[in-house]
Amino acid sequence: MFDVALSAFALLFFLPVLLMAAIAIKLDSPGPVLFRQRRTGLNGRVFWIYKLRTMRVQEDGADIKHAAKNDDRITRVGALLRKTSVDELPQLLNVLKGDMSMIGPRPHALSHDQRYEALVSGYRRRFRARPGLTGLAQVEGHRGEIHTLDCMEKRVASDNAYIERWSLGMDIVILLRTVPLVLRDPNAY
Repeated sequence: MFDVALSAFALLFFLPVLLMAAIAIKLDSPGPVLFRQRRTGLNGRVFWIYKLRTMRVQEDGADIKHAAKNDDRITRVGALLRKTSVDELPQLLNVLKGDMSMIGPRPHALSHDQRYEALVSGYRRRFRARPGLTGLAQVEGHRGEIHTLDCMEKRVASDNAYIERWSLGMDIVILLRTVPLVLRDPNAY
C-alpha cells in the first residue's frame, strides 16, 4: 500500500517535471525519451526498468559499461537529469506495476549482476526483496561508479542489511535521507 500510494502521488506531483524533461530530451538529442533496460528483481525475476534517456547509447547487452564521471555518452540534458536524479522518475511506473518498491536494493544491469554474483559473496541474496528507487546503500554513500570490487561489496552489504532489518519506519527514514541527496549527491553523475 505504501509503495502504490506514494508512487501514484509522486507521479502526479512530478508530471510537469517529467513533461519538461521529455521536451528537453527531444530537443537536445535524437532518440526516444524513455530508456528501457532489463534488470533483476524479486526472486531473480527479470523486468524492464524505465528511465529518462540521458545517454546517446541504448545498451542492454552482455557487456554494459558503468556510467562514469565525465562520461562522453551522457548528453547535455542528460547530465542535468542524472545530477538531480530526475532520470529515475519513470521508475515510479515500475513501482506501480509491482516490479519495484520505493525502497530496496537498487537494480543493476543483467550483465553486472552476472559479473558481481561471481565476485561478491552474498550478491544473490539481495534479490530477496523488490529493488527500490532508493535504498540503504544509496543513503550510506554507496551510489555511483564502481571503482573497485570493494565499492560493490559495501553496496551489497548495505542491501542485505536493509533486507534483514526491514521495517516501515526504516523505509520512511531512508526516504527522508534520500531527499537531500537528490539536491547534492557528489556520487550522482
